[in-house]
This record gives sequence, structure tokens and C-alpha cells, in this order.
Amino acid sequence: MARLINIGFGNVVNTDKVVAVVCPDAAPVKRLIQNAKSLGSLVDATQGRKTKAVIITEGEKIILSALQPETITRRFSEYEVKGRGDEHE
Repeated sequence: MARLINIGFGNVVNTDKVVAVVCPDAAPVKRLIQNAKSLGSLVDATQGRKTKAVIITEGEKIILSALQPETITRRFSEYEVKGRGDEHE
């Protein structure tokens, strides 16, 4: 079953589809964002705020978030722990 995590402002992402969560500051990531924008595969979930994390998905969608990468990663970890506990019950 797919698990969803909040990436800010009520936006959620399917944890099964996430490949990476990266900082937007590096030049290769900036190019990745520009390419996704031109291809129409960019999802901006920042609500007009500064992009602090870039989420890369299996379907080659790029999602921008205003949350810190560490916050998103922590949420993934919390769901992973909860998910393991649910399987044994």
C-alpha cells in the first residue's frame, strides 16, 4: 500500500515513487529543474516560497518543496519505522 508524506502546505507525495531528495543549490540540480520545466514535468509545491528541496520521482517528475531536505527525509524515516511496525500487527 502506498504511503503519502506531507511535503508542505498540504501537498503530499507517494513514498514508493521517490528516488531522491536533494538541495536545489547545485548547478546540475538547477539544470534538472530547468529541463523539467521545459518538458512540463515540474511540480511546484512551494506556494510561492523559496525552494529548499527538490524531490525526484521514478516517473521523472521533479517536485519542488519549501521544506528543508532534512525535514522531508525525517518524515520518510518516521513513515518507514511506522510502516514496519504496522506490518507485524
